[in-house]
Amino acid sequence: MHSKAVLSQTEVTRILSAARAEAQRNNWAVSIAVVDDGGHPLALERLDGCAPIGAYIASEKARTSALGRRESKGYEDMVNGGRSAFLSAPLLTSLEGGVPVLVDGQVVGAIGVSGVKADQDAQVANAGAQSLA
Repeated sequence: MHSKAVLSQTEVTRILSAARAEAQRNNWAVSIAVVDDGGHPLALERLDGCAPIGAYIASEKARTSALGRRESKGYEDMVNGGRSAFLSAPLLTSLEGGVPVLVDGQVVGAIGVSGVKADQDAQVANAGAQSLA
């Protein structure tokens, strides 16, 4: 039998706070979603000024990253590289901005961010994911 770490509300709050701080430092209106390792929602925050669809997209980016055990950008790179079949993959968004949260090398969840440019979404997501390191 294996043992694994799970995110508690303490860690979820830390992830959200770090991501929010990064977004606010740059004056970016984003939505931030945190999910567990199965892609199930643990937290969602839409900052003032972010379009409502940002909440949906952030959640999908986080879920994609958790289930795929990798950054969602990897799927975007595949599609941009010609593997258009990935556009029809179930439970997957091929947009940059989803980042797995790792503890001792294991994916315990993910964070997704939406609302600004793709690399900026990823910057905010990485700030959140790195907050547990």
